[in-house]
Amino acid sequence: MRIDKYMSKTGIYPRRETARLLAAGRITVNGEVCGKNTLLEPDDLVAVDGSPVSLNAQEQVYLALNKPVGITCTAAHGVEGNIIDYINYPSRIFAVGRLDKHSEGLILLTNDGDIVNKMMRSENQHEKEYHVTVDKPVTEAFLEAMSAGVAILGTVTKPCITYPIAEQEFGIILTQGLNLQIRRMCKELGQRVLRLERTRIMNITLDGLERGAWRHLTGEELDRLMETLNG
Repeated sequence: MRIDKYMSKTGIYPRRETARLLAAGRITVNGEVCGKNTLLEPDDLVAVDGSPVSLNAQEQVYLALNKPVGITCTAAHGVEGNIIDYINYPSRIFAVGRLDKHSEGLILLTNDGDIVNKMMRSENQHEKEYHVTVDKPVTEAFLEAMSAGVAILGTVTKPCITYPIAEQEFGIILTQGLNLQIRRMCKELGQRVLRLERTRIMNITLDGLERGAWRHLTGEELDRLMETLNG
């Protein structure tokens, strides 16, 4: 088994985190610093900073957070307002993907490295829905232009679904996750985003969750999520 797969199976270290630890020389196998292509034998002893890492089963955690504005989606404890300190969950968890500091709404957190990897790999396939408030009236022409694709970051965004909500508010369903995508799309079309809220990721919704609160995913939600990711 490759070291990155082993670390993922612990349910603690997604592959991006493992890559950082490997680059820093913090993962050892039988006392020797290992590389990204290291293959493990059944009796090998894996450690991070000298602390053994095993595949012993642990309770897997799947959380939905209604993130407030001002919280940063990073696990770096040195960053003020980081999402991990904000949640203050008793075991180690990671955010699945990102939601920029000035946006609010749904984000998932887990200690299941496998699901993090699957969701990040499928980021350009699954739906994410947002409600957006802008500084000018939302016109039919604007919604059509948004849904057809907008030239940003040296590419054209994928076609998406848009719909009106109020005079200056609309909904949008994306199947990709470019950096600050909605804000950049709106700016390119002459609109400035005043408020951006994510309301859904795949089959998971806020479902009445108050701003700043979090909850465990239900069994039904998790089953459907896994079915989609493994399908």
